[in-house]
Amino acid sequence: MKHSDGKKGSALHIRLRGREIRLPALLWMTLFVLLFATMVGAVLISPWLPSNRVVLREGQVSSVDIRAPQSLTYVSRILTEKAQAQAAARVEPVHDPPDAQVARRQVEWARQILAYLDALRYDRYASTGEKEAMLEAIEGLQLSSTTRSRILDFSPADWQRVAEETVRVLDHSMRQEIRASEVAEARRRVPTLIALDLNEAQAAVVAEITLQLIQPNSLYNAELTEKARQQARESVEPISRTWKRDEIILRQGEIVDALALEALEALGLRQPEEEWPRLLGIAGLALVLAFVLGLYLLRLEESLHHRARLLLLLLLLNGLFLLGARFIVSGHAVLPYLFPLAALGILLAVLLNPHLAILITLLMSLMAGLMAEGSFEVVSYLLLGSIVGILQVQKVERLNTFIWAAASIALVNIVVILAFRLPRQDMDLRELLVLAGASGVNGGFSASLALAGFFLLGQLFDVITPLQLLELARPDHPLLQQLLLRAPGTYHHSLLVSNMAEQAAQAIGADALLTRMGAYYHDVGKTVRPYFFVENQVEGTNVHDRLDPRTSAQIVISHVADGLALARKYHLPSRIAAFIPEHQGTAVNSYFYHRAKEQAEEGQEVRKGDYRYPGPKPQSRETAIVMLADSCEAAARASRVNDPDEIAALVQKITQEKITQGELDESELTLRDLARIRDIFVSTLQGIRHPRIEYPEGSLPPSE
Repeated sequence: MKHSDGKKGSALHIRLRGREIRLPALLWMTLFVLLFATMVGAVLISPWLPSNRVVLREGQVSSVDIRAPQSLTYVSRILTEKAQAQAAARVEPVHDPPDAQVARRQVEWARQILAYLDALRYDRYASTGEKEAMLEAIEGLQLSSTTRSRILDFSPADWQRVAEETVRVLDHSMRQEIRASEVAEARRRVPTLIALDLNEAQAAVVAEITLQLIQPNSLYNAELTEKARQQARESVEPISRTWKRDEIILRQGEIVDALALEALEALGLRQPEEEWPRLLGIAGLALVLAFVLGLYLLRLEESLHHRARLLLLLLLLNGLFLLGARFIVSGHAVLPYLFPLAALGILLAVLLNPHLAILITLLMSLMAGLMAEGSFEVVSYLLLGSIVGILQVQKVERLNTFIWAAASIALVNIVVILAFRLPRQDMDLRELLVLAGASGVNGGFSASLALAGFFLLGQLFDVITPLQLLELARPDHPLLQQLLLRAPGTYHHSLLVSNMAEQAAQAIGADALLTRMGAYYHDVGKTVRPYFFVENQVEGTNVHDRLDPRTSAQIVISHVADGLALARKYHLPSRIAAFIPEHQGTAVNSYFYHRAKEQAEEGQEVRKGDYRYPGPKPQSRETAIVMLADSCEAAARASRVNDPDEIAALVQKITQEKITQGELDESELTLRDLARIRDIFVSTLQGIRHPRIEYPEGSLPPSE
């Protein structure tokens, strides 16, 4: 477990589902969860909080004069929809062109009926009553008794003339366009189409048969009609309303209508009515989101437990973007697609870590979707764009990473828009182009905002970034220059330690770049008194031979305090400065301690605390790796070992000593990590300490 003061057992612990958690960390997490839940709930419930806005419903009577607080022009949804409805109502129903097949079918049916009537007239075996009964039973043809009698009584010539005229009149009628609403009119015209040379009885029979065979041949097309009406709606320009400052919107005593309510909402004067079920639901959602985030931090982000500054940063960023969502997403059509949520994800990925960034953007996307009236399109748009931005900037080593992130966010945003909009039947091309433009702007704005926050927040909250680490790695950094010029041996030692530590960090999945930079600066305190350290001393000269062991130990140990002072002077990030005390931990300078014990007179006490480094013990895997690399490199150099077995034994001995002394207890290193680290150190030291060939005097060795 980790203890910030370097003293094991100095903080209370509790066990949570088999895991030991420091009580202060649990208290910090609890406070964070409560603040996060309060913030989320307050922002989501803010439209319903009491204010100086009016509470009115349609049909109520205004008790006061209500004036516009500012000049405003807005598009009236009510007036626009009314104009669209009027335009659609003016569109005549659309019918299909006359179908000739209908006319042919009806004429053919007429011929079949007439043929049947002709056969019935000449049936010798059926009586008159039977014939009339069969005439009455003809499907689709209802003949009066008079007409039935006339059909049976007509002479062959008269009947032949009736049959021919029936087919002719029906054919002529069905050639015209007849809609369902025009059938009666078509039937009314039939008597005028009958030839004048027919007598009254013949004309009556022709008319009665023809009238019943006329059918609509032009059918109503609902799809084309709706399309025409939709085009009429779309042709209506949005209708705007303008209010001047202090203009009266509602007078005292006037009845509130929908148009007045719309104006009050547009001007921000209407207070939504309290909906307790909805408010309770929002409060419950806020608690659930906060609980999920808190549980994640508690169980998977132990590095944040004792870093209140980073928790404050997390709370601040979430609060700012949540407020931004309230003003940008709520109640707007296009603005939600400009909301730069991806900037939050990028910032968290760079300043903290990508996994936490993805979780936060997921939670924020859900809340933004809730503000957008439950729009799954908005949730998908914000979430997917943010995730691709996070994945693009996992390692920010160049500024053009943000350019690629902007392009990726814009592309994903556009694809999401197309995926939701193209399948729609009522897709508006102009709206699609506007949203596509907003998607592109969102990508650029998100990346730019993240880049600005990257530099600002990194300095304000002391969060180290890959770009800062690369700046610290430059050989012309003043502190590295000072180390090189004043303590060249320490500089060379730091380079060797950095190579060893970086490879070990890569092997166990730690932050290799941070480890390398920490190793560069871990011994900068030695520049204050460089010649008190063996690597900077001339061969055969040791200033400690003239000092008592306690004084020597205090001088050597003071390089930690001197290093921290230089770190503050040169504004090193805290995570780099942490390598200065933690690479020594709370170990005892055994060389001077044992020397003091040897020189002590009988009965003289040698206090171990006078020879102990101030600590703390390594609080991270990175500082622990540098501690081990520093000890192994120094020991290998001092003992001048070259044999691989001796190097392996030396590394094993030093590692075991650190474990036994408890120096690694708070570093989160596992036994498996230590095994990999030992293998890397042995391999690296073998490359550094390999035996050299002795060349004859006066000859030069070949370059290696």
